[in-house]
Amino acid sequence: MLATAAMALPRASEDRLWGYEFKWDGVRALGHVHGGRLTLVSRNDRDISVSYPEVLGLGSSAAGDGTVFEDTVFDGELVAFDAAGRPSFSELQQRMHVTAHATLIHLVERVPVTYLLFDILSLHGRSLLPEPYTSRREALEGLQLQGPAWQTPPYFGGDGPDVLAASLSNRLEGVVAKRLDSSYQPGQRSPDWLKIKNVRTQDVVVGGWKPGQGRRSGLPGALLLGLPGPAGLRYIGKVGTGFTDRTLADIARKLADLAQTASPFAEVPREHARDAQWVRPALVGEVEFGEWTPEGRLRHPSWRGLRHDVGVQDVRRAEP
Repeated sequence: MLATAAMALPRASEDRLWGYEFKWDGVRALGHVHGGRLTLVSRNDRDISVSYPEVLGLGSSAAGDGTVFEDTVFDGELVAFDAAGRPSFSELQQRMHVTAHATLIHLVERVPVTYLLFDILSLHGRSLLPEPYTSRREALEGLQLQGPAWQTPPYFGGDGPDVLAASLSNRLEGVVAKRLDSSYQPGQRSPDWLKIKNVRTQDVVVGGWKPGQGRRSGLPGALLLGLPGPAGLRYIGKVGTGFTDRTLADIARKLADLAQTASPFAEVPREHARDAQWVRPALVGEVEFGEWTPEGRLRHPSWRGLRHDVGVQDVRRAEP
């Protein structure tokens, strides 16, 4: 179940009808427990378990009352924290798609990941999908899941403005508001869940790049970004900031494998198309930006990272 982007909290007169959670800056994953094993599945239905070995102990752990899980499905966010204790998507990037055991041994120590559980879809084989949000949260919190690499953060009934203010003061991404009476609707982007962000972000598809200069010589200086449309990608601007040397080198390798001669965009301004190197539109990333221009371009975008958990076909403009 996915949340709908909103520019503001629910109306004050309806505040008591909603529950509020902090929005965690990580990767969404369903956790399937069967036979004492946990399988982590991403939004685009990929098994990503091997990349997060420290989390897999949840499958063989026991609830607070000693009950062992079986045929249970959790929903949550895989999160890496920075030195200040805040969720950091850039830190998490170092763990995504890493499968080599020798590499993971060092990464688990240096960049540990925590599975933050915020919903439960089934418990011991009994589906909780039709149950209201409050009942599902009661079932989840009753399990008392607080382990070395998994936690159950609280939700707050009402007081949305205070929760949003707390997220802002703690430099979190924002809040997710969920109707207390809402069922879990798999695969749906529902207005029963609203996401209100403190920063504006947008998923983007990379359709090309401009060669860098100086210390970026031989690497991309800027990525050309788009949104899927009926005639190809709709050009929404370019991004040249927010990259670390490591992420830029990694992106350059991926772009080399996707090179093609034709532009995947329906149209690109001449000055942006000059010297551009085109690629097959297969890479999805996320940018932070100031605002949308009247022409439908991103103003002052900054790169946040690749989104391996989002398919190109799922990318759309996040705001009305």
